[in-house]
Amino acid sequence: MASAMVNRGGCRIMKSVSAALGTRFYAKIATGTDIVSAAPSVSLQKARTWDEGLASKFSTTPLRDIFKDKKVVIFGLPGAYTGVCSNKHVPPYKENIDKFKAKGIDSVICVAINDPYTMNAWAEKLQAKDAIEFYGDFDGSFHKSLDLVTDLSGALLGTRSERWSAYVVDGKVKALNVEEAPSDVKVSGADTILGQI
Repeated sequence: MASAMVNRGGCRIMKSVSAALGTRFYAKIATGTDIVSAAPSVSLQKARTWDEGLASKFSTTPLRDIFKDKKVVIFGLPGAYTGVCSNKHVPPYKENIDKFKAKGIDSVICVAINDPYTMNAWAEKLQAKDAIEFYGDFDGSFHKSLDLVTDLSGALLGTRSERWSAYVVDGKVKALNVEEAPSDVKVSGADTILGQI
């Protein structure tokens, strides 16, 4: 299957065009969308150990704290410990962290519909915590708010995140890339987003 690069300013127009062409339309967010407003009252859970979660009284991080007054690259993926995510999606972001920093990126974030403890253990296994910030979206509320969910029950994963990436400046989406198939890393990888900054 081909991948779709989504850089939209006019959601409704693109949705009509996509429907006419028989292609899939992805997210309700588009270039220029305020990601904080698109997911009001949503928080993410920073990757951490169970003891750290307990000590913080299971605190969460509001989206405004992640995106306000910052240049952020964020990428979402179906799940921790899955093959494509572990082998093809996260490593290039880790390997290119110096290039992201050289372009003025404040943080590179990986998010998945997983609990923060699983995300923490996975980040440690990948030895990527020093380069990338990992967040859990434990109930999928972030991804559901952005219409970036997919049903992967066939792989025994249930409701999961699409595979996607975005460049966000002060909460505004400057570039958005969503894969047509969750097994692809064709438009959501580090090289693509580096070229869009």
